[in-house]
Amino acid sequence: MVGCVFLSEGIQKFLFAETLGSGRFVKLGVPFPYVMGPVVGAFEISMGLLILLGLFTRLAAVPLFVIMLNAIFFTKLPQLIEKGFWITAHEGRTDFSMLLGTLFLMLVGAGSLSLDHKIRKLN
Repeated sequence: MVGCVFLSEGIQKFLFAETLGSGRFVKLGVPFPYVMGPVVGAFEISMGLLILLGLFTRLAAVPLFVIMLNAIFFTKLPQLIEKGFWITAHEGRTDFSMLLGTLFLMLVGAGSLSLDHKIRKLN
């Protein structure tokens, strides 16, 4: 699921750059938004694909974890200050799920159906 969500989000950053990519990054105050939009989108696509394949899973989860920390900082922290805990908890459920999902993958790695597992068995 983590890989699918990031793959989808990355593709959307290119297809709808003004509302979901660089344009959104401008509104959020992200530094260098016209650079960061495509960079984040490219990482979400490539790392999402690696996670879907179960290839270099632990390593692929690291940049996605960092992306989620930044997403929470730029979107949910201001919301927490403005609207409070419960609204933020509701609005941020996907962000927090992806943060914990990437943390899980960094700590545990991929499962038995992954390419990582098959490569390990060959060695």
